[in-house]
Amino acid sequence: MKRLIHLILTPKIIYSATKVSLVVGTLLNVINQWEYILAGQGIMVGHLLMNYMVPFCVSAYSGAKALTSQINK
Repeated sequence: MKRLIHLILTPKIIYSATKVSLVVGTLLNVINQWEYILAGQGIMVGHLLMNYMVPFCVSAYSGAKALTSQINK
């Protein structure tokens, strides 16, 4: 577990996960909050943050697991 967390915190994984998060999170925010955006209402900040955090966490975890399996070969 410590090894996985160490890999998640490497600059390469963080950079890659951030790129994925920006693309996927933006798409999710547009899809999930489209009505609020068109109506000129405020965006729900909690949903906005979750729409970016979930793809970041999934991408970072997946990247670290892939590196772990490459190292263990």
